[in-house]
Amino acid sequence: MNSRLRSVGVVLAGGVGQRVGAGTPKQLVKLAGRTILEHTIALFEGSAEIDEVVVLMTPGFAEPVRELVREGGFHKVVQIVEGGATRTESTWRALRALGPQECNVLLHDAVRPLLEPRIITECVRALERHTAVEVAIASSDTVLVAGPGPDGTEIVADVLDRSRLRRAQTPQGFRLSVIRRAYELAMADPEFAGRPATDDCGVVLRYLPEVPIVLVPGSERNMKVTHPIDLSIAEQLLRPVVADEPTVSGVPAVSGISAVSGVPAVASVPAGTPDGYRQALAGKTMAVFGGDDELAALAAAHGARVLAFPRADDPEAVAKALAGAGVVDHVVHVADLPPGTLIEAAEETVAAGCLGAINVARAAHPHLRESGGRLLLRTAAGDTSLAVSVRAATTALARALAAEWAADGVRVGCVSARTSARACLDVLASGQTGQVLDT
Repeated sequence: MNSRLRSVGVVLAGGVGQRVGAGTPKQLVKLAGRTILEHTIALFEGSAEIDEVVVLMTPGFAEPVRELVREGGFHKVVQIVEGGATRTESTWRALRALGPQECNVLLHDAVRPLLEPRIITECVRALERHTAVEVAIASSDTVLVAGPGPDGTEIVADVLDRSRLRRAQTPQGFRLSVIRRAYELAMADPEFAGRPATDDCGVVLRYLPEVPIVLVPGSERNMKVTHPIDLSIAEQLLRPVVADEPTVSGVPAVSGISAVSGVPAVASVPAGTPDGYRQALAGKTMAVFGGDDELAALAAAHGARVLAFPRADDPEAVAKALAGAGVVDHVVHVADLPPGTLIEAAEETVAAGCLGAINVARAAHPHLRESGGRLLLRTAAGDTSLAVSVRAATTALARALAAEWAADGVRVGCVSARTSARACLDVLASGQTGQVLDT
């Protein structure tokens, strides 16, 4: 089969969130700084396997989603379609919106924002050999079949063989011609409305039983946000964590996901590997303000041309330094504050701590816009009033710049002073923007 078919991610966001209890559709509830829908779109935006994204949205909420897509810079989103009254009707609308050209289609619940990029890749690759795939995981629970009991109770009628049971997840992937034909048969069946399938593979299984549906391993993390408790769980899983293998918004930082703006991922190999580092750094120029010898040495070891500048308190000096550097691909600012309280700090120390990141960002923007590069801000260490205020300001600045600079193709990240040089390099090498790694 043709492995070069266009691959389209269809984000099904037609639910209204009744079980979550939100006043707006649950996919527009904010978790870890952005809506569930933005988290989910970013997964497909950042996947090298996905060419286009179509969003099916609850009727009446298409315009707010268009605004999210514009502000987030989700360039792969080609259509926003109003969903139907049911899941199957929404899917049918999406299939009709895809046009006549054959392609791979991945149908994914918008309220599964913790999908691992690995799963998207495996689904698309499975569709090179098969025409229908289902993401599923083994059931860790015993599943009972209930039957009617005395006095209106239920009794155990059967205990199913757990070794053969799987819990279905999304995405569910198909060749467009296959899933469209299955839905055509379903829509022509007068009994379908009274006995609808619970998912898209169910439609294929019922109306095209001769088509094998191949299983792709899912993940326990790929949870569906359905009940109020799920919001709390997803919030925690989406929060950034730093370890030897850093994660961003609950997804490995090497995944190439755009964490805030949807800027397309640029790395086609895992960032947290020597090949990923070389791809991102070899032949590139990195300017480091404030001094981080370990990071500079590690970047140089992977082929980067590293320029080090000790201070960033003078905006004219920062601009002059970058102007003389030629093409600049990565700019790093390190907030390096000496010990001591705010009252004890020298005036130049306060200026460097509070304005250094701003000075560097302003001077770096035209260079990074030209190169499509990255700005990395490293926060100050310590628990003094000055260090705490600088850390909070730097974090907020990074998040705001990630959104503001998305349309320019500039990626912005922020790491804490305790983040290892290797973790900093992972952020620089990733295709993500808006990460805040803070431990």
